[in-house]
Amino acid sequence: MRLNERTTHVLFQLSLLCKAVFAVAEILAGIGAYFVTQELVFGVVDRLTRAELLQHPHDPIANYLYTSAQHFSLSTRNFTAAYLLSHGVIKLWLIVGLLRNKHGYYPLAIAVFGMFVVYQLYRFNLSHSLWLILITLVDLVVIALTWQEYRYVRAKAHSAQGFDQV
Repeated sequence: MRLNERTTHVLFQLSLLCKAVFAVAEILAGIGAYFVTQELVFGVVDRLTRAELLQHPHDPIANYLYTSAQHFSLSTRNFTAAYLLSHGVIKLWLIVGLLRNKHGYYPLAIAVFGMFVVYQLYRFNLSHSLWLILITLVDLVVIALTWQEYRYVRAKAHSAQGFDQV
């Protein structure tokens, strides 16, 4: 099924707006992550999992949360904060450029989002997080829409130049 340019444009803009909301959330989460202590993580996870683990000691979700809290270190916190903050700022910068229809941002966004996809797949190999697969699929859709929009914008610019020369 092939979408017309108007539908693709609307989907492109909606996907960018959704990614912008997530980018702002990443920025806020990155800033907030710098203030998270190990004690806070242990306390929250303990409150969330204690009753479940007493009733069902082999509950996979509760055990996953508990194990993750045990492995939470200062370096993990710093990496998470820096990653979320930089990822959010870069995405937001690219999205603003794309929404302002800056032609140079299209190939740059495709390349950067593509690098994020590669990194997310690498991290998936280490963590097997289903969230990473979901985020990666969304990024692949945004890359495809960005490519379609870029082709449309370039064709429109070329046809406008052709009219100027006549």
